[in-house]
Amino acid sequence: MANQDPANRSHALFDQFVQAQTCKEVQRTFSELCQHLQVDPRQYQSFYTKLKESLNYWKAKALWVKLDKRAQHQDYQQGKICARNKCLVLGAGPCGLRTAIELALLGAQVVVLEKRDSFARNNVLHLWPYTICDLRGLAAKMFYGRFCTGALDHVSIRQLQLILLKVALLLGVEVHTRVEFKGFVEPTGTTGWMATVLPDNHPAGKFQFDVFISAGGGAICFRRKELRGKLAIGITCNFINRHTAEEAQVAEISGVARIYNQKFFKDLQTETGIDLENIVYYKDDTHYFVMTAKKKSLLMMGVIKKDFADADQLLAQANVDHEALLRYAHGAAHFSTGRRLPNMTFANNHAGQPDVAMFDFTCMHRSENASLVRERRGKKLLIGLVGDCLVEPFWPLGTGIARGFLAAFDAAWMVRSWGKGKAPLEVLAERESIYQLLSQTTPENISKNYSAFSIDPATRYQHINLKSIKTNQVQQLYDVEDHLDSDSAGAFQELLTWCQQNTAGYDRVNVTDLNQSWASGLALCALIHTFRPHLIDMSSLNESDAVYNNQLAFSILERELGIPPIMSASEMASKGQIDQLSVVLYLTQVQRGFSERTPTEGNHSWTCYEKVYVTSGLSCNVCFRRFGQRDKKKRDGTFCPKDLLFIFKERVVEPHLGPKLSPTSGISGTEECYFCGQRVYVLERISTEGKFFHRSCFTCQQCGTTLRLGGYTFSQETGEFFSCLVKFECTRIPTQDSVRLAYLLFLLFCNLGFSFTFCYGVGMKYNLGLYCFYPVEAEKMELLKMRTLERRAKTCEMQRFHRAQSIQRRLEEIEVTFKELEDKGVVLEQVLRGEEGMTPAQKRTANSIWEDVDHALALATEIFLFIFGHLMCCGPAGHDSGRSNIFPAVGGSRRAVYIFQAVGGSRRAVNLFQCQLSDLSVFAYG
Repeated sequence: MANQDPANRSHALFDQFVQAQTCKEVQRTFSELCQHLQVDPRQYQSFYTKLKESLNYWKAKALWVKLDKRAQHQDYQQGKICARNKCLVLGAGPCGLRTAIELALLGAQVVVLEKRDSFARNNVLHLWPYTICDLRGLAAKMFYGRFCTGALDHVSIRQLQLILLKVALLLGVEVHTRVEFKGFVEPTGTTGWMATVLPDNHPAGKFQFDVFISAGGGAICFRRKELRGKLAIGITCNFINRHTAEEAQVAEISGVARIYNQKFFKDLQTETGIDLENIVYYKDDTHYFVMTAKKKSLLMMGVIKKDFADADQLLAQANVDHEALLRYAHGAAHFSTGRRLPNMTFANNHAGQPDVAMFDFTCMHRSENASLVRERRGKKLLIGLVGDCLVEPFWPLGTGIARGFLAAFDAAWMVRSWGKGKAPLEVLAERESIYQLLSQTTPENISKNYSAFSIDPATRYQHINLKSIKTNQVQQLYDVEDHLDSDSAGAFQELLTWCQQNTAGYDRVNVTDLNQSWASGLALCALIHTFRPHLIDMSSLNESDAVYNNQLAFSILERELGIPPIMSASEMASKGQIDQLSVVLYLTQVQRGFSERTPTEGNHSWTCYEKVYVTSGLSCNVCFRRFGQRDKKKRDGTFCPKDLLFIFKERVVEPHLGPKLSPTSGISGTEECYFCGQRVYVLERISTEGKFFHRSCFTCQQCGTTLRLGGYTFSQETGEFFSCLVKFECTRIPTQDSVRLAYLLFLLFCNLGFSFTFCYGVGMKYNLGLYCFYPVEAEKMELLKMRTLERRAKTCEMQRFHRAQSIQRRLEEIEVTFKELEDKGVVLEQVLRGEEGMTPAQKRTANSIWEDVDHALALATEIFLFIFGHLMCCGPAGHDSGRSNIFPAVGGSRRAVYIFQAVGGSRRAVNLFQCQLSDLSVFAYG
């Protein structure tokens, strides 16, 4: 192009910038272009506008159209909303650069630090449809002509970094390479937050910022959770792509797993001795292969020298034969492509060595939080995470860059709220609410209107509640220097004052402390009457019947606010046994529950009509609640609670007061585990059916399976807990004999010569086809139909497999967090009870016990929402049979959502995973 227009050097420099293929070349040509046009990138607020005015080139105009369309989105408010914010982004990977672009569009001054000076990662990333649409909107096709041509849905990391780097530079982002971040420099009287960098004299060390985004692979300032599974060894390799016609004819492998193509992997093992679980092959700048190898095969082929139980020792460099690894990777790649790739030569990595790597993805890390705020000398710093340091990707699912970009948009939305001047706790609570959804995202459950995607989470997540996490749950994420030395006594006095104010004027109620004043139960009932006067009749209560008063209050608070009792009613009524710490914990949750709702007059928004359905003497931990008059109007297609009632044999069960306890050895009934008899501390204590126990002791009496609140059955007669399902009496659900009869009739019709379609239609018409299996002997079935069914079955099985993996990983994360919270809570409780000396560090963290309790309850609720809400209600895509068999009224494609809440959970915590409720008028609580 420079030869066609030699008089205009700016056009030639722009073409060189667009076509640059290395990080250094991009920076050099961009610097020369700016110098020639006499525009200064450091004037970030006006740089992009001046660059457009100075570069009058038709190719550049096509680029400006793309970028202007993005910049004119209403979320950015013409780049004015964050004009006063200064942001430091650590890491020039794809996620870091994508975040920097969004911050620049918001009008902030953005500086990116990268310790490397080259982009040398050849590995190829799988792209979700929305990421392809997003990158096309940033003119990726102009910078890389082969970007996602045809049906391609992948791009190399190196090319993606180059695309995003060019866009970031054009928007005024400063990118400094070969600069290493070492830590923060706290503000002084004259300076703000700064960074310690290497080299020491680099100008980035003088940059003052109020927003820090880490995309550098390490969770700076954040606690991380480790998830370990069964040993899984991955191998990646890259071969030189010469872009010949012969290479172009070789088909890619988007993902082959052993369970779907056993013959392929058996032939591979027979011919080469290589035993794999799966393999993926993509063509981009290189021929990229990634596979999961079995340890036994690696040992037999000499890739791993000695077997070790520890994964780090097993894959240590000294225990790996690199030449054998090259042969292993070459053989797997050569066989999987049908030996059609010619001249397979390994590409080189950044160190000049063959680009082959073996790694262990058994262990993955995930940050506990996505954001925090630090305040020193009155100057605040917002810190956020994106990319792998937030959630490490699980490569077989191809989630890395997709969730990385979602996190980048979420971080930009957080900075937008920060720039608008929102309170720090509100910013943190909103960011953590969004973060709860990130690990659950799949291509199927995000919004399909990709062109409307923006940094606004509502445009990307189908069901989101930006207020699911409350500000009082993120107080530990707001690190204020002046507040670290506060003592818990002030909080106790504040709680006591609140109780006194809201119980003043009630007869026979005199709150003077946080233990003995609550023994009769009248004070707790008065507290409820203040906020919910229609729920309780104070005049009917007798001060001498303390057990009844306390049980009544406990039942109402558990039903209305989702707060489980911290002790039994009989213990509460015994003046000599009231534990002040337990009362404080309970009243703190009551205070927060009522503080979120103003006192109401008249009837509640729904009627307090509850029924518990039981059969065979076993009570199932599920009840149904229906809405009040405002929701009783039945529209066409509206789901009605009466449609469910026929399923169950109805019997109203009175609240169970539980037996009177006789504490021994100084341990009260709620401090003694119902199962093991050992002491159970507050934070590790869960309760249901009037029993209190360790979470780890809550197991099935028959099979020993760990039980979860909301997923058990309880025998009132024997006092035992079981994991088996309750067999509800239902006239519409067929018995085993009727199912067998229907199946025999089905086969009879087929053998008499009737078509398969006719037989299945008869079964559906008379409600038999739902319970019949497809006959294996149906030889008259067309080949096309069989292939279609097989393809659909494989697709649905893979979707269920991926969903199950996601759920399992989240449950493992929850288990790890539970254990950490329990250990921390035990130490804090011992300190608060005076059983151990309180160190200064423990004093600073004593107040956080209540936040830990809320966190634990939220996690407990999340478990049920995963198990019941996700598996039973949502189900695999395209499959409604599970819902239809259990709840026949919820058929077809209706998005029916049942929210299962743990007895030990919090109704507020359900909002974490609450889906949009459109026309459903039934909630289910567990």
